[in-house]
Parts: sequence; C-alpha cells; structure tokens
Amino acid sequence: MKILETERLYLREMTLEDAENLYLLNLDSEVIRYTGDKTFENIENAKMFLEGYDHYKKYGFGRWAVLLKDNHAFLGWCGLKYTKELDEVDIGFRFLKQHWNNGYATESARACINFGFDKFELTTIVGRAMLENLASIKVLEKIGLRYVKSLNFNEENGVIYEIEKMV
Repeated sequence: MKILETERLYLREMTLEDAENLYLLNLDSEVIRYTGDKTFENIENAKMFLEGYDHYKKYGFGRWAVLLKDNHAFLGWCGLKYTKELDEVDIGFRFLKQHWNNGYATESARACINFGFDKFELTTIVGRAMLENLASIKVLEKIGLRYVKSLNFNEENGVIYEIEKMV
C-alpha cells in the first residue's frame, strides 16, 4: 500500500519481501558508514528485524521503502522515527549507493516532513548526522532543517538539525 507519492517515487511500508533489499542495503559499508548500524548477518536476520519492526502500528509512521514509480525498483528507505526516550521524531533516509546523487533522498524526505506535519500534526522534526556526513547534512538543509547544535553521536562528532511546522 502506497503511503506517499512524489513526482518520481512512492513510499510504502516495508514488508518481509523487502528483507533481501534491506540486507543488501546494509551490506554496503559505505552506505552504513555514518549510521552506527551493523550489517545484517544474512537475509534471515533482516527478515527478523522486519518482523519485529512495530513503528507503523505504534505510531502510524516509520521508515518506509522508497521505490521508483517507473519500474518499482527498491531504492532504499526514508521516513520518520519516534524516539520515546527523547520524545522526538526524526527524519532518516538510506539509499543503495547506485541511487545516490539523483535527488531521491531530498525528494522523499521532503514528502515525509510534509506528511508528518499535515497528517500527524507534528510540530517539530529533527535530523541527526555525523559531522563528516556532508551529503546527509546537505539533504537536511535542502528540506528546510536548520542547525541546532553539535553533539557526541556514537563517539563521533555529530549535529542536530530541526524544522518546525509553519503556523
């Protein structure tokens, strides 16, 4: 089921059928270089992750699969995540390397931000990135987030950006 649609993309909930794509996405060390995440050991581990992923049911949103409208190719994921301990929602995105530098992160993240404000009536959305991750910081800035502060992020220098809903 499509959650969001943009000019070139559509976003939907991830399903067990996405396990292989998720495995391949996290297998690339360059893709997860700035995330602090580990690779899945195998496709079965990715499937187990998806089986336990409860954000859609708990919050109504989460990280959604991003696909090309033209051929339904899996590009990666983008979406919102609520962190209870911080009581905040963040925007996140991760794409297969062969799809970098095509504007897909910006296009999908912008749609997710608008969706969060319009459908879920969120007032603030944050974005986190390691300071060295200039590409992600550039996306955050393109979609309207502004620098708030620096922080220690998984023992690395990081930054927090945020956007507030215009009233």
